[in-house]
Amino acid sequence: MVENIFADRMNNVPKSFIREILKVIDDPEIISFAGGLPNKELFPIDEIRNASNYQFEFYGSEVLQYSTTEGYLPLREFIAERYNKNKGLNISADNVLITHGSQQALDLIGKVFLNDNDPVAIEEPGYLGAIQCLSVFSKKFVPITLDEDGLNCNELRTACEQFSPKIIYTVPNFQNPTGISYSIEKRETIVNILKKHRTFIIEDDPYGELRYEGKEADSFGKLLPNQTILLGSFSKIIAPGFRIGWLIAPDNIMDKLVIAKQAADLHSNYVGQRIIYQYLKDTDLDKHISDIKKTYNSQRVAMIESIEKFFPKSVKYTKPVGGMFLWVTLPNNIAATELLNHSIKQKVAFVPGDPFYVGKSNVNTLRLNYSCSDEKTIKEGIKRLSVCIKQLTTI
Repeated sequence: MVENIFADRMNNVPKSFIREILKVIDDPEIISFAGGLPNKELFPIDEIRNASNYQFEFYGSEVLQYSTTEGYLPLREFIAERYNKNKGLNISADNVLITHGSQQALDLIGKVFLNDNDPVAIEEPGYLGAIQCLSVFSKKFVPITLDEDGLNCNELRTACEQFSPKIIYTVPNFQNPTGISYSIEKRETIVNILKKHRTFIIEDDPYGELRYEGKEADSFGKLLPNQTILLGSFSKIIAPGFRIGWLIAPDNIMDKLVIAKQAADLHSNYVGQRIIYQYLKDTDLDKHISDIKKTYNSQRVAMIESIEKFFPKSVKYTKPVGGMFLWVTLPNNIAATELLNHSIKQKVAFVPGDPFYVGKSNVNTLRLNYSCSDEKTIKEGIKRLSVCIKQLTTI
């Protein structure tokens, strides 16, 4: 009887596997490669404290007031100018909407674009947060295989011709969960395909600033500006607790997104916006990001070297040049969920691949995060995990 009171849309929405597994591994003895958290040791605590004190000392009552839905104008101007300078975009603050992280940006996009039966194209494997969020609005996903250099373009072309999806969700830089990045050639092919259709590409780029090797490729926001909605966040480069992100959209759809946000929450955390802007004004963001990159790169190298040393040769893995994750493919006869049951007993955790797929289970893939463990801990965790893999390969 109670079940009948809930909206039908909630029937298709999966729980967040990450949030559920964090409850299970709440044990200080467990080495966790499961979360997608930035390293708390790198948060600029003193600088944020100073920025907060400044804002409250000089603008206290103003900081605590209601604000505009679009967000604090100086902060939006900063974001626009940074994209124009670093990414070659041609946008203004009017193209920037401040959101509660990029997750809310996805929620707003779902509200504005999707009816129940509208197909949504998504990477396979794809970001589980996007799968969960967009499941609220659509019952139909069109997974497109993710190759080593980006989307499988034959599948993308077929999907656009057969299903005409309104949106396709992507993480083209250091993708979550695989860590791969789209090549320049693949991006150009994707653009040529989408130009022939009315599909908007959602370019979620929370990790783009965290590049450790190689040359940056052009953003879809530059290559296909009239069909791209670009998402960004301060969570990975400053601190996630503010829950401040943004979306960048063409003029012709920004109005609808603003209306959707007004209906959702009026505006994002204004105190946080003011503090973040003061921090950006007073400090060298690029220097801070450089410090983050040095630490993460050392941890990335430690994980790859440990995998090369301890994992069986039958195990495949990606070698990302940025971001926070790498992707492991086990032999076909080993389900990652089964491996997790063994590894938890050995006090090491990860995220099995299942929640990154739509309609698949007991897959042989898994995600490892390296941003929250030091090099010594990474080596020990990978060593423990290798023992569990070897046990299963001999069964």
